[in-house]
Amino acid sequence: MVSETPIINLKSVHLTLSSRAGPVHILRGIDLALEAGETVGIVGPSGSGKSTLMAVMSGLEQASAGEVVVDGHDLSAMSEDELALHRRERIGIVLQSFHLIPTMSALENVAVPLELAGRTDAYDVATRELELVGLGERLDHYPAQLSGGEQQRVALARALAPNPAILFADEPTGNLDGATGEAIIELMFDLHGRRDTTLVLITHDPALAGRCDRVIEMLDGLIVANRSGGRDQPQLRAAELG
Repeated sequence: MVSETPIINLKSVHLTLSSRAGPVHILRGIDLALEAGETVGIVGPSGSGKSTLMAVMSGLEQASAGEVVVDGHDLSAMSEDELALHRRERIGIVLQSFHLIPTMSALENVAVPLELAGRTDAYDVATRELELVGLGERLDHYPAQLSGGEQQRVALARALAPNPAILFADEPTGNLDGATGEAIIELMFDLHGRRDTTLVLITHDPALAGRCDRVIEMLDGLIVANRSGGRDQPQLRAAELG
């Protein structure tokens, strides 16, 4: 159920980076409120700022100006250590590249971050999460022994194991074939439905974005459209997204 209180609230957010040619304005005044429990697709051509926006919302990047409040916490006022703790406790992130540790089994890849966070039940939780993504019989397999789809399932289990308030997924099917990618997306939406986690998807795929409750379109560091999603909504043309 969607809450009336925004779980993510951005006001006049800018991100500017320095370069030899001068300042580069990546985000140029973002105002956005996302409600708890929503599924949100963020689309736009390469270089539009969508992955940077995700980095700011997840606390991986700090805004140059503006207000970023996530799950009741003002990220702009946090130190690096405080941001790391915030991400560990409240944020799950799945990326296009799976970022699994090759010398650890699937079980260890999910359990070790929990163990480092002080969970005494880390291996029990990891086992349960891997079973939920269909890898109950692959616990002792290493990443090199798993297919791309299986590796992304491990990454998804790792992201969801701490039971985060928000799951960010940046092009989660980018390294997968069509059928495998579709299976991962179905799994992601299914797990969202079970947990009511807020889900933010960064994607080039207009059909995938359109399955979300809301679609945010970006261009040149700005939000140019903010509309309802759902299967009955008109879909964007792929050519519009680059």
